[in-house]
Amino acid sequence: QSLVSSSKWLQHYGLKRNKLSLSQILSQVGFQHRKDYVTTLGKPVASRYADGLFPQYKRAQDDSVYNLTAKKELILHFVDCLIGAIELYKQRMEWLTSESRQIFGVIQEQCIVIVLDFGTATPTEFDLCRDALSMVLVEQVIRISRFNLIWAAQDLMKWQQECTPVSEHTVKSAVTWLWKLDHMTAVSHTSSAEALLEAMGDEAVNS
Repeated sequence: QSLVSSSKWLQHYGLKRNKLSLSQILSQVGFQHRKDYVTTLGKPVASRYADGLFPQYKRAQDDSVYNLTAKKELILHFVDCLIGAIELYKQRMEWLTSESRQIFGVIQEQCIVIVLDFGTATPTEFDLCRDALSMVLVEQVIRISRFNLIWAAQDLMKWQQECTPVSEHTVKSAVTWLWKLDHMTAVSHTSSAEALLEAMGDEAVNS
């Protein structure tokens, strides 16, 4: 039930069209146990003819009751479909938590500026940061349209004056620029805010 409730992700992978939401499955394996308003009694009354004839399932969301009529073969078919959906979830989670996505998430915008604020990182931490940034450039930025890098140092530094079209050449150039930065360059207390304001000043930037 919890698996098939995430309809947006299921629809993205075509599972919604395969009718794997809980309500869709129930509609194919049974029928809803109906209530109707009885005027003489002044209240809704459920039919009783199906009581004891079918296994029943009560939905937690709205307390609706379904009489289950499907044969074993159809139930097993849905079991196979749901196992396949679970496998897609596992693959999706493995992808989302691998490589640069584990640190930066998934970059969805097409025009971005990455603001580099290394603070008072040690030389080892500085290199680890540059490794991570190089990874996101090569793995994710290469797939978008435009980008730029701004270093929040005492003397603010930009890789390019404005966002640049993405290509193998520009990504390699950005990685080279990144590794030429001087770790000893002083950082001011306002450098991060200044770099963010500079990044936001480009109207073409999405993020």
